[in-house]
Amino acid sequence: MELNLKGKSVIVTAASKGLGKAIAMEFAREGAHVLIGSRNAASLQATKDEIIEETGNNAIEYAVCDVKNAEDIEALVEKGVTWNGTVDVLINNAGGPPAGPFMEMTDDDWYHAFELNLLSFVRMIRAVVPAMQKQKSGHIVNLASSSIKTSLDQLVLSNTFRPGIVGLAKTLAQELSADNILINTVGPGTIETDRILDLNKSKADQQNVAIEQIREEEIEKIPMKRYGKPDEFAKAVVFLASGANTYITGQSLIVDGGLVKAL
Repeated sequence: MELNLKGKSVIVTAASKGLGKAIAMEFAREGAHVLIGSRNAASLQATKDEIIEETGNNAIEYAVCDVKNAEDIEALVEKGVTWNGTVDVLINNAGGPPAGPFMEMTDDDWYHAFELNLLSFVRMIRAVVPAMQKQKSGHIVNLASSSIKTSLDQLVLSNTFRPGIVGLAKTLAQELSADNILINTVGPGTIETDRILDLNKSKADQQNVAIEQIREEEIEKIPMKRYGKPDEFAKAVVFLASGANTYITGQSLIVDGGLVKAL
Protein backbone atom coordinates (compact mmCIF):
# COMPACT_ATOMS: atom_id res chain seq x y z
CA MET A 1 0.00 0.00 0.00
CA GLU A 2 1.32 3.44 -0.94
CA LEU A 3 0.88 5.91 1.93
CA ASN A 4 1.80 8.95 -0.19
CA LEU A 5 3.75 10.63 2.60
CA LYS A 6 7.04 11.37 0.88
CA GLY A 7 7.82 15.07 1.23
CA LYS A 8 4.66 15.78 3.23
CA SER A 9 4.84 18.32 6.03
CA VAL A 10 4.10 16.64 9.37
CA ILE A 11 3.95 18.07 12.88
CA VAL A 12 4.06 15.73 15.88
CA THR A 13 3.72 17.18 19.37
CA ALA A 14 5.06 15.61 22.59
CA ALA A 15 7.45 13.75 20.30
CA SER A 16 10.72 13.54 22.21
CA LYS A 17 9.80 10.17 23.71
CA GLY A 18 7.11 7.52 23.95
CA LEU A 19 4.31 7.28 21.43
CA GLY A 20 5.02 10.68 19.88
CA LYS A 21 8.59 9.64 19.15
CA ALA A 22 7.47 6.30 17.68
CA ILE A 23 5.01 8.08 15.40
CA ALA A 24 7.60 10.61 14.25
CA MET A 25 9.93 7.70 13.48
CA GLU A 26 7.29 6.00 11.29
CA PHE A 27 6.60 9.19 9.35
CA ALA A 28 10.33 9.62 8.79
CA ARG A 29 10.56 6.08 7.43
CA GLU A 30 7.88 7.02 4.91
CA GLY A 31 9.92 10.01 3.71
CA ALA A 32 7.88 12.77 5.32
CA HIS A 33 9.34 16.06 6.52
CA VAL A 34 8.77 15.80 10.26
CA LEU A 35 8.73 18.67 12.75
CA ILE A 36 8.75 17.41 16.33
CA GLY A 37 7.89 19.42 19.40
CA SER A 38 8.22 19.02 23.17
CA ARG A 39 9.34 21.09 26.13
CA ASN A 40 13.00 20.03 26.29
CA ALA A 41 15.49 21.13 23.63
CA ALA A 42 18.13 18.56 24.59
CA SER A 43 15.65 15.71 24.37
CA LEU A 44 14.39 16.98 21.02
CA GLN A 45 17.91 17.17 19.62
CA ALA A 46 18.64 13.62 20.79
CA THR A 47 15.40 12.38 19.25
CA LYS A 48 16.09 14.19 15.99
CA ASP A 49 19.53 12.58 15.80
CA GLU A 50 18.11 9.15 16.56
CA ILE A 51 15.39 9.43 13.92
CA ILE A 52 17.90 10.50 11.28
CA GLU A 53 20.24 7.64 12.21
CA GLU A 54 17.45 5.04 12.24
CA THR A 55 15.66 6.11 9.06
CA GLY A 56 18.25 7.90 6.91
CA ASN A 57 15.76 10.75 6.53
CA ASN A 58 17.47 14.10 7.15
CA ALA A 59 14.27 16.13 6.82
CA ILE A 60 13.70 16.26 10.59
CA GLU A 61 13.43 19.49 12.56
CA TYR A 62 12.30 20.41 16.04
CA ALA A 63 10.90 23.31 18.01
CA VAL A 64 10.58 23.66 21.76
CA CYS A 65 6.86 23.72 22.48
CA ASP A 66 4.92 23.54 25.72
CA VAL A 67 1.45 22.67 24.45
CA LYS A 68 -0.08 24.52 27.39
CA ASN A 69 1.42 27.72 25.97
CA ALA A 70 -0.55 29.31 23.12
CA GLU A 71 2.47 31.29 21.87
CA ASP A 72 4.58 28.12 21.67
CA ILE A 73 1.87 26.45 19.60
CA GLU A 74 1.71 29.36 17.17
CA ALA A 75 5.50 29.36 16.84
CA LEU A 76 5.59 25.61 16.20
CA VAL A 77 3.03 25.79 13.41
CA GLU A 78 4.68 28.89 11.93
CA LYS A 79 7.99 27.00 11.78
CA GLY A 80 6.29 24.11 10.01
CA VAL A 81 4.73 26.39 7.42
CA THR A 82 7.96 28.35 6.93
CA TRP A 83 9.99 25.15 6.58
CA ASN A 84 7.71 23.29 4.17
CA GLY A 85 5.28 25.89 2.86
CA THR A 86 2.31 24.24 4.56
CA VAL A 87 1.22 21.62 7.09
CA ASP A 88 -0.22 18.43 5.64
CA VAL A 89 -0.49 16.40 8.83
CA LEU A 90 -0.94 17.23 12.50
CA ILE A 91 -0.49 14.61 15.19
CA ASN A 92 -1.95 16.11 18.32
CA ASN A 93 -0.32 14.57 21.37
CA ALA A 94 0.21 15.51 25.01
CA GLY A 95 1.32 13.82 28.19
CA GLY A 96 -1.26 12.13 30.36
CA PRO A 97 -2.74 13.77 33.46
CA PRO A 98 -1.84 12.46 36.91
CA ALA A 99 -3.53 9.43 38.41
CA GLY A 100 -5.54 9.47 41.61
CA PRO A 101 -9.08 9.34 43.03
CA PHE A 102 -11.59 12.12 42.48
CA MET A 103 -11.48 13.51 46.02
CA GLU A 104 -7.71 14.02 45.88
CA MET A 105 -7.85 16.17 42.75
CA THR A 106 -7.58 19.91 43.35
CA ASP A 107 -8.81 22.75 41.16
CA ASP A 108 -5.24 23.17 39.94
CA ASP A 109 -5.19 19.52 38.87
CA TRP A 110 -8.40 20.00 36.91
CA TYR A 111 -7.22 23.22 35.23
CA HIS A 112 -3.89 21.60 34.34
CA ALA A 113 -5.58 18.56 32.78
CA PHE A 114 -8.01 20.76 30.84
CA GLU A 115 -5.20 22.87 29.38
CA LEU A 116 -2.97 19.89 28.65
CA ASN A 117 -5.44 17.33 27.38
CA LEU A 118 -8.18 19.36 25.71
CA LEU A 119 -7.42 23.05 25.22
CA SER A 120 -4.00 22.31 23.71
CA PHE A 121 -5.69 20.15 21.07
CA VAL A 122 -8.12 22.94 20.26
CA ARG A 123 -5.29 25.45 19.89
CA MET A 124 -3.14 23.19 17.71
CA ILE A 125 -6.00 22.43 15.35
CA ARG A 126 -6.97 26.09 15.15
CA ALA A 127 -3.38 26.95 14.23
CA VAL A 128 -2.98 24.41 11.40
CA VAL A 129 -6.42 24.57 9.79
CA PRO A 130 -5.80 27.77 7.75
CA ALA A 131 -2.85 26.14 5.93
CA MET A 132 -4.89 23.01 5.29
CA GLN A 133 -7.89 24.98 4.08
CA LYS A 134 -5.68 26.92 1.70
CA GLN A 135 -4.52 23.73 0.00
CA LYS A 136 -7.90 21.98 0.39
CA SER A 137 -6.44 18.93 2.15
CA GLY A 138 -5.07 17.74 5.44
CA HIS A 139 -5.06 15.00 8.04
CA ILE A 140 -5.35 15.47 11.80
CA VAL A 141 -5.03 12.65 14.29
CA ASN A 142 -5.65 13.28 17.98
CA LEU A 143 -3.99 10.91 20.43
CA ALA A 144 -6.16 10.15 23.42
CA SER A 145 -6.52 7.04 25.57
CA SER A 146 -8.65 3.94 25.87
CA SER A 147 -10.61 6.08 28.35
CA ILE A 148 -12.53 7.37 25.31
CA LYS A 149 -14.29 3.99 25.32
CA THR A 150 -14.24 2.93 28.99
CA SER A 151 -13.47 4.51 32.34
CA LEU A 152 -10.07 3.66 33.78
CA ASP A 153 -9.46 3.16 37.49
CA GLN A 154 -7.73 6.05 39.26
CA LEU A 155 -7.75 8.17 36.09
CA VAL A 156 -10.70 10.50 36.61
CA LEU A 157 -8.96 13.37 34.80
CA SER A 158 -8.31 11.28 31.70
CA ASN A 159 -11.82 9.81 31.87
CA THR A 160 -13.24 13.34 31.87
CA PHE A 161 -11.18 15.16 29.25
CA ARG A 162 -10.17 12.49 26.74
CA PRO A 163 -13.77 11.88 25.58
CA GLY A 164 -13.96 15.61 24.90
CA ILE A 165 -11.32 15.11 22.21
CA VAL A 166 -13.64 12.63 20.50
CA GLY A 167 -16.52 15.10 20.58
CA LEU A 168 -14.25 17.78 19.15
CA ALA A 169 -13.12 15.51 16.31
CA LYS A 170 -16.64 14.42 15.44
CA THR A 171 -17.76 18.03 15.26
CA LEU A 172 -14.77 19.17 13.20
CA ALA A 173 -15.13 16.22 10.82
CA GLN A 174 -18.45 17.78 9.85
CA GLU A 175 -17.13 21.34 9.65
CA LEU A 176 -13.87 20.61 7.82
CA SER A 177 -14.90 17.90 5.37
CA ALA A 178 -15.72 20.44 2.67
CA ASP A 179 -12.02 21.34 2.66
CA ASN A 180 -10.99 17.67 2.48
CA ILE A 181 -9.55 17.78 6.00
CA LEU A 182 -9.91 14.44 7.77
CA ILE A 183 -9.75 14.23 11.56
CA ASN A 184 -9.73 11.12 13.72
CA THR A 185 -8.89 10.04 17.26
CA VAL A 186 -6.69 7.11 18.28
CA GLY A 187 -6.46 5.84 21.84
CA PRO A 188 -3.67 3.60 23.10
CA GLY A 189 -4.42 0.76 25.44
CA THR A 190 -1.52 -0.71 27.38
CA ILE A 191 1.40 0.23 25.16
CA GLU A 192 4.83 -0.22 26.73
CA THR A 193 5.96 3.34 27.41
CA ASP A 194 7.20 5.32 30.40
CA ARG A 195 3.59 6.40 31.03
CA ILE A 196 2.52 2.79 31.60
CA LEU A 197 5.51 2.18 33.85
CA ASP A 198 4.57 5.23 35.93
CA LEU A 199 0.95 4.12 36.23
CA ASN A 200 2.01 0.61 37.22
CA LYS A 201 4.34 2.01 39.86
CA SER A 202 1.50 4.14 41.24
CA LYS A 203 -0.76 1.07 41.45
CA ALA A 204 1.98 -1.00 43.06
CA ASP A 205 2.60 1.66 45.68
CA GLN A 206 -1.11 1.96 46.48
CA GLN A 207 -1.52 -1.81 46.82
CA ASN A 208 1.86 -2.33 48.51
CA VAL A 209 2.87 -5.00 46.02
CA ALA A 210 5.74 -5.45 43.58
CA ILE A 211 5.47 -3.65 40.25
CA GLU A 212 6.07 -6.99 38.50
CA GLN A 213 2.83 -8.28 40.01
CA ILE A 214 0.90 -5.32 38.59
CA ARG A 215 2.44 -5.93 35.18
CA GLU A 216 1.49 -9.62 35.23
CA GLU A 217 -2.07 -8.80 36.29
CA GLU A 218 -2.43 -6.21 33.53
CA ILE A 219 -1.07 -8.54 30.86
CA GLU A 220 -3.44 -11.29 31.95
CA LYS A 221 -6.41 -9.01 31.16
CA ILE A 222 -5.26 -8.41 27.57
CA PRO A 223 -6.56 -11.01 25.09
CA MET A 224 -3.24 -10.97 23.22
CA LYS A 225 -1.41 -11.56 26.54
CA ARG A 226 1.23 -8.87 26.06
CA TYR A 227 1.71 -5.14 26.09
CA GLY A 228 1.59 -3.37 22.77
CA LYS A 229 4.74 -1.96 21.19
CA PRO A 230 5.02 1.76 20.39
CA ASP A 231 5.67 1.05 16.70
CA GLU A 232 2.49 -1.04 16.48
CA PHE A 233 0.49 1.91 17.73
CA ALA A 234 2.40 4.30 15.48
CA LYS A 235 1.56 2.35 12.32
CA ALA A 236 -2.17 2.74 12.96
CA VAL A 237 -1.79 6.48 13.47
CA VAL A 238 0.37 6.95 10.38
CA PHE A 239 -2.14 5.11 8.20
CA LEU A 240 -5.01 7.36 9.33
CA ALA A 241 -2.84 10.43 8.69
CA SER A 242 -1.64 9.27 5.29
CA GLY A 243 -2.75 9.70 1.72
CA ALA A 244 -4.01 6.11 1.82
CA ASN A 245 -6.83 7.31 4.07
CA THR A 246 -9.21 9.26 1.87
CA TYR A 247 -12.60 8.59 3.48
CA ILE A 248 -12.24 7.85 7.21
CA THR A 249 -13.04 10.89 9.33
CA GLY A 250 -14.72 11.64 12.64
CA GLN A 251 -13.87 8.18 13.96
CA SER A 252 -12.18 6.89 17.10
CA LEU A 253 -9.95 3.82 17.21
CA ILE A 254 -8.53 1.93 20.17
CA VAL A 255 -5.21 0.11 19.76
CA ASP A 256 -5.20 -2.18 22.78
CA GLY A 257 -4.83 -5.84 21.81
CA GLY A 258 -8.56 -6.42 22.29
CA LEU A 259 -8.73 -5.29 25.92
CA VAL A 260 -11.71 -2.95 25.54
CA LYS A 261 -14.72 -4.80 24.21
CA ALA A 262 -16.46 -3.28 21.18
CA LEU A 263 -19.27 -0.90 22.08
